[in-house]
Amino acid sequence: MREGKIRSIGLSNFNQHDIENILKHATIKPVVNQILAHISNTPFGLIDFCKKNDILIEAYSPVGHGELMKNVELKELAEKYQVSVPQLAIRYCLELGLLPLPKSANKEHIKMNGELDFKLSSKDLEKLKSVKMMDDYGESSNFPVYSKK
Repeated sequence: MREGKIRSIGLSNFNQHDIENILKHATIKPVVNQILAHISNTPFGLIDFCKKNDILIEAYSPVGHGELMKNVELKELAEKYQVSVPQLAIRYCLELGLLPLPKSANKEHIKMNGELDFKLSSKDLEKLKSVKMMDDYGESSNFPVYSKK
């Protein structure tokens, strides 16, 4: 950064304690922390801490590796808004002030992921905030970030 070749730095999967250590000792403040965040796994404390320190949260796997699409409650809520569960999940992240990073190789899904011209009611947003934490990520459960190892 001092040579002008880098504009900013980011973190990935850092918790509050790690970030506090960086903010206390580093000379360069990170601008983003990329973490697992979605309807069924929203680390509100970490999100609030990052917001207070002007660190953007980039939410990877906002659709929970597709496992959220199996949730009947989410399917019903998506139907209410006439959207898909992935659209509902991405909108949720946006309304929390997160930057969702959905993965897709399907052109139609990529297009749908950007069609988010709806707002969640405050009641529905609160309902989504209290969705039971997912404990099974299907085939992805073996990865440490999903198995909480």
